[in-house]
This record gives sequence, C-alpha cells and structure tokens, in this order.
Amino acid sequence: MAISKAASGWLVDIQPAGRGGKRFRKTLSTKAEALAWETWIKAQIQQSPDWKPAKGDSRKLSELVDLWHKLHGINLRAEKNTLSRLKLLCEALGNPIAEQMKPDTFAEYRALRLKNGISPNNLNREHAYLRAVFNELIRLGQWTTENPLTKLRQFKITERELSFLSLNEIKLLLDTLKEGRSRDAWLIAQICLATGARWSEAEGLRSSQVRNCALHFTGTKSGKNRSVPISDELIALLDAHLVEKCGEEKTVATRFFIYGYAAFREAVDKCGIELPKGQMTHVLRHTFASHFIMAGGNILVLQRILGHSSLTMTMRYAHLAPEHLQEAKTFNPLTKLNESTN
Repeated sequence: MAISKAASGWLVDIQPAGRGGKRFRKTLSTKAEALAWETWIKAQIQQSPDWKPAKGDSRKLSELVDLWHKLHGINLRAEKNTLSRLKLLCEALGNPIAEQMKPDTFAEYRALRLKNGISPNNLNREHAYLRAVFNELIRLGQWTTENPLTKLRQFKITERELSFLSLNEIKLLLDTLKEGRSRDAWLIAQICLATGARWSEAEGLRSSQVRNCALHFTGTKSGKNRSVPISDELIALLDAHLVEKCGEEKTVATRFFIYGYAAFREAVDKCGIELPKGQMTHVLRHTFASHFIMAGGNILVLQRILGHSSLTMTMRYAHLAPEHLQEAKTFNPLTKLNESTN
C-alpha cells in the first residue's frame, strides 16, 4: 500500500516509475498531508523523470555557528565573547536542526526568557547575533534557504534618559577621589571627563598613547582609532604620576594605572550620587558629551571625539544644545496669534 498508518503519523512509500525505479518515503502528520505529498511527487516525476527532491539539511544550529566562526567569526575583535554567547543560545534553544527553525521558534523562546526576567535589550542582542550568523552564511553560499529570523521584528526599546553630572557633582566626586585610597581612580576619572573616553580605555592607557598634547585611543569598542587633545595641566599630572610609579624604567608599553573601578564606586557612594543601573563609570562619558553640547560644541565633532560609528548614537545628546528646537518658541501658531493681536 502506498500510504499506511505508522506510529509517528502516515507513511507514504511509493515508486512512481515502477519496480526498480526510485523509491520515495516520507512520514507526515495527517492522511490528507500524505495524500497531497504523494500527488505532488507523482506530478514531479511526470514532468521530469530524472527529478529528485532536494536533500534535507540535517545540520544542527550549533554546527552552523561553528561554521560561521570558522569562516567569518574568528576575524571579529570580540570573537570569543560572541561565540560563547551563540553557543549558550544554541543550548537554550535546544540546539534544533537549523532547517526546522521558524520565526515562531525564536519568538516562543524569547517570550519565555522575557517572563523569566531577561531584559528586552539582551533578547534583541541575541536575535541580532543569530540573524547575523544566517546572513553571513547566506553571503558565503553555505546556507541556501531563507534566514528564519529575517521577518521576526525585535522588541521596541524605550529610549532612556542619559544621566550626567553637574559641575558641583563633578567637583565633589573629584575631591572625594583625590582624598580616597586610589590616586589612579582620580586620574582615570579626569581623563574620562576631559576626553569622553570609556573607563576601560582610560584605565588601560599606556605611555605610548600620550604624545603631541593628545591622548590616542586604539583598539576601541567601535574599532576606530581616535585622538583627543588634552590640557597641559593634565599631561603634567600624567607625567608626574608615571615618574612616581616607574621612575626612569618606563617604556612605551608601560601602563599608567591599575584597576580603579572599586575605588570609583566607593567615591560615588560616599558622595551620595545616585546613578541609573549600568551607568556607573559610563556617566563620566555622558557627562563629557552633555557638557560639550551644552557649551555649544558641534555634534559632528562630538561624534568623532566619542568614536561613534553612527551619528544616531551621538544625536542622543542633541537636545541639550542651547539652540535645540528653539524655533518652536517663535514659529508656533499661538505666538503668531499673539503677535497679530498686539
């Protein structure tokens, strides 16, 4: 019999070309699906006797991740971290056969993760990582079907206000750091406030990066090198610090500082400064950018200083500009009405 009931569904077992011809076997969920597939197979054979169904891709999701890493991911700056995240994601998804992944597969997974307290931002990041894997394999000709995550939209994230320190808070914080247990933390904070550098960039500063009255940052998060001029006073402080630390033994690879995050956190707590979650040291970068714009600095120059790859990132500070949307005060209809009645 061509179609028979099996333990796992309905089994189609046919040889459309007769004895000795190619045999087609497939198990489907319902009898109607089995009949439809049998009819479709027979139609394909009639149209092209040499026709063969496309061979299924049995590769697991983790195998695709390994292939992506071998052909592309290994060249990324954050390849180890990205690979680790992708491996954990494969495990959390149950490492399905990649061909069987559908948009709702990931949608159901992230709905459960969201219920368990994982933030939408983290889930969007996982979504982007996995989507990029499929996109890259498609470009390399290693994946021939559609990207299963292309049509799945990410969560819309409400933009949160970026916190920054007032001049009084800056003075209080620097004074507290200066009196604290780590001179390194005091100087690192000054570098961040003077250049908009990330804490990790300032903390890892080496003597070779200070030249021509500027700090030169390399190996940054965006992958772009950037140079930011600093004052003579700050250069003198850095030079004195390095001499005190190393004497005449310094080399171009000598680091200015050791780990100073804990001392910074202690100082913030001592000052009573309340910061949003995730903005502990990053508040210094936000503070530089915010005061730069409030003082009339150019948004495009700020983009270069911060090393943002997209102006969209820098535009988060645009509302702080003195002239930001000032036209609203003069071009609105209420103002026009008042002018016409006076």
